[in-house]
Amino acid sequence: MREAAEAEAAVNGLCQAAGVSRAGYYRFLRRPQRQGGDMDLRSHLQRIALQWPAYGYRRVHVELRKRGWEVNHKRVLRLMRADNLLCLRRRKFILTTDSKHGLRIYPNLAKDMVLTRINQLWVADITYIRLQVEFVYLAVLLDAFSRRCIGWALQRSLEAALVLEALRRALRQRRPRPGLVHHSDRGVQYASLDYTARLQQHGIRISMSRRGNVYDNARAESFIKTLKYEEVYRTEYRNLEEAKASIKTFLEKIYNQERSHSALGYRPPLEFEQSLSVSSRGKRGAAA
Repeated sequence: MREAAEAEAAVNGLCQAAGVSRAGYYRFLRRPQRQGGDMDLRSHLQRIALQWPAYGYRRVHVELRKRGWEVNHKRVLRLMRADNLLCLRRRKFILTTDSKHGLRIYPNLAKDMVLTRINQLWVADITYIRLQVEFVYLAVLLDAFSRRCIGWALQRSLEAALVLEALRRALRQRRPRPGLVHHSDRGVQYASLDYTARLQQHGIRISMSRRGNVYDNARAESFIKTLKYEEVYRTEYRNLEEAKASIKTFLEKIYNQERSHSALGYRPPLEFEQSLSVSSRGKRGAAA
């Protein structure tokens, strides 16, 4: 008791000499621990931002909690803003859609759909990839419900063969039942007779965006933006083969298996689809 009283008196004397309150003194004692915590947290934030440069503070907050951090999302926002981790670089895009053709244009079936399962709606799009000495073109197909990339193709040509290859991969992987809706823009590749015939052969209903409405294919365009910021803008591809290898890793491993999505409960597409299978088996077991 005597030692505690002496220590308390010493603290009072120091505070009076320095002209500060006792409460302020004890806050000062606690401050280095928070600073050290901030430094450690900043290190983790920077690593996450390097791996996922398009993540906003909410996704980073979820990722930190997965890694064992008990941290408020406001603190994450403050530190990311202070470290300039919220800024993204934008680049101009090259037009890949030629909708001025005489081929049949199909109505937009996707706009009124309520999605409840996979293989209900697929969305498709094309973008360009810059190599050292040329441009190549990437066609993708996504399952709109799970956000999973189910088909892709990377080629030098914008001919219909590009989108046919992406479709072939998707059909081989998913084997959908008739009635699935395929949605795309009005580009000549998707309106081509070869492509539409292949869709109809598999009982797939064709849907296309309305003229001049950029929101009609928002899911696919959002995916393209993610691809650009998290893979393409961070990589220098020397040739087509190198680009194929790197983009394959991003699409099939990083995006499908690792990247979290807020719409999926901050889970990657593959994990989300697997949870659907588990839930379905559980319901069948309960019914039995």
